Amino acid sequence: MIPPNHNSVLLQPTEIAADAWAVDAACSGNPGPMEYQCVDLATGARVFHFGPVYGTNNIGEFLAIVHALALCWQRGLYTKTIYSDSYNAILWVKKRQCKTKLERTPQTEPLYNIIVRAEQWLRTHDYRNPLLKWETSKWGEVPADFGRK
Repeated sequence: MIPPNHNSVLLQPTEIAADAWAVDAACSGNPGPMEYQCVDLATGARVFHFGPVYGTNNIGEFLAIVHALALCWQRGLYTKTIYSDSYNAILWVKKRQCKTKLERTPQTEPLYNIIVRAEQWLRTHDYRNPLLKWETSKWGEVPADFGRK
């Protein structure tokens, strides 16, 4: 397990929300073993980690955002900003549907069960958290990056 990128957490540009979490996913192969995590930008602490499970990076990015939104909802953190470096995942969340092309097989069925739960959560919860694109070209790697590039 590689810890989150703590060096970039405490030195954020002022345009980045201070009360925010950043999410990211990593996948060894695509598809392959996939995991995702969330990091608190104020402290650098890992908020959660999930995986590895067999999937794709885009699915991991989508699930990481939904996981962060659901945790914020559960904790009453309705204004906490969530950053992701995945434009596709942000779009999928806003449309409340994971648009993956990953084949549904016995190997991927456990992940598909999680996707169904995530989509159901999105349909039944009107989250208010700002969901923003992490601008990697301006700010460097998202602090939740696994550092495997």
